[in-house]
Amino acid sequence: MYIILSNNSDVPIYRQIADGVRNNIISGELSAGDALPSIRSLARELGVSVITTKHAYELLEQQGYITTTPQRGSVVSARSASLAAEHRRAALEQQLLSAIDTAKELNIGEDEFIEIARELFKEDL
Repeated sequence: MYIILSNNSDVPIYRQIADGVRNNIISGELSAGDALPSIRSLARELGVSVITTKHAYELLEQQGYITTTPQRGSVVSARSASLAAEHRRAALEQQLLSAIDTAKELNIGEDEFIEIARELFKEDL
């Protein structure tokens, strides 16, 4: 698992850890059922407090990305695959909205926009 932390960021460290784990799940590096490092070992690896790492895991659990059970630790939840798919779709929608805004600025109509998208989609297959 790969997580980058920045002390210069406005984002709190616990949130950076949660974002890093979430990104590993969304990218497919971590799959449903995969065990996460213990809170203590991840804290040691990242050079942060156990409380900070615990807070990150609690956030991920609230969001449905992981489940934690006493004595067994934390694992990527079965629900994480659907959450990751929703996240990817939302990212795609944002990119499409941006492309639509650009098309409108260039006076490209809906039909021409769709045709351009169709051509590009076929090229990438």
